[in-house]
Amino acid sequence: MVTTQTPAIDKAMAVFAFLAENGRASFTQIQKATGLPKSTSSSLLASLLAHGLVSLEEGRYALGLRWYELGNKVEESLDIKRAAMEPLTQLRDRTQLTCHLGVLEGSSAIYVLKLESPTAIVIRSWVGRRLSLHSSGLGKALLAWLPEAKLNAILPDIDFVRRTDTTIVGVEAFREELAATRQRGWAFDNAEDNDGVYCVAAPLINAAGEVTAAISVSGVSSQVNRANLDDIAAAVVATAGRIAADYRH
Repeated sequence: MVTTQTPAIDKAMAVFAFLAENGRASFTQIQKATGLPKSTSSSLLASLLAHGLVSLEEGRYALGLRWYELGNKVEESLDIKRAAMEPLTQLRDRTQLTCHLGVLEGSSAIYVLKLESPTAIVIRSWVGRRLSLHSSGLGKALLAWLPEAKLNAILPDIDFVRRTDTTIVGVEAFREELAATRQRGWAFDNAEDNDGVYCVAAPLINAAGEVTAAISVSGVSSQVNRANLDDIAAAVVATAGRIAADYRH
C-alpha cells in the first residue's frame, strides 16, 4: 500500500485498488488483502458506501457507480483525446497497426485511447492501463523531450525491471536511449516491454514546446520490421504533428 501524509486516503485507495483488480469481494477478503484492522475497514467501507464509491450487494462489495460519473468527467476533460481520434484512426487504417494515445502520470504512462488493428493480430492493452516508461515506446516519447530538471525528478522513481531480453535496465543506458530518441525524432520499443511486440511512438508537443501526450503504433515482427520501420515512423511523426496542431487550436 502506498503511504503518504494522508493515511485516510491511502487506506481508501488500497480498497479501491483491490476491488478494481478483483471485482466483488467480501468484507473479510478486503480486510485481509488491505491489512487494515477490522474496525478501520468497517468504518471506511461505511463511508465509501455513503459516498457511492463502493456498492454492497448480497454481502459483497464492488466499486460504486460514482466512479462511472467521475470517470466520464475525466474523459470529458481530455480534449486531446477528441483531437486525436480522426488522425489516429487514419494512421490505424494506413498502417494496419494497433494505435494508442497516452499521457504521463507520475512515474508511468497511461493509455487514454486505443484503436484496435483491423487485422487478426491482437495486442493486449486497454484504456487505463499503466505501462513502464523505460520499456515502452510511448514512455520513451513522453520522457525524451522533457526539460532536464523534470526528467531528473522522474528517473529515480522508475523501477527498471527487465521485462524481456532487450529491456534497457540501467539509468545511464536509458539516458542514452532518450538522447537517440530525440535525435531521430521518434521512439522505438524493440520488443522491450513484451516479447515479439514492437512499437513506434512520437510526442505531441504544444506551442510552448511542452510534451502533452504521445501516440504509438504496435505490432509483431511481420508488421513492424526493418523493411518498413522508417515509413511507419514517418507516418507516426506526421500524425503526432497533426494532432498537436489541431489541439493547439
